Amino acid sequence: MAFSFKNSKGKTYFLHAKKVQRAGGKVTTLFYFAGDVRPNEALDSVPAGYEVVEMKTGMPVLKKK
Repeated sequence: MAFSFKNSKGKTYFLHAKKVQRAGGKVTTLFYFAGDVRPNEALDSVPAGYEVVEMKTGMPVLKKK
């Protein structure tokens, strides 16, 4: 089951990750929250070294500890 976060406004977001290749050739993992579950990109837990924080707008983001 995908990791979910319910913000202060009551909306639920699900954590996802996607690997992208940068212009220099380096592969980077992008973490993002979405309102729906995308089966190929959903994560079951928050990655080690990160925590979930809520921005003023209510959108959750990952922050390095």
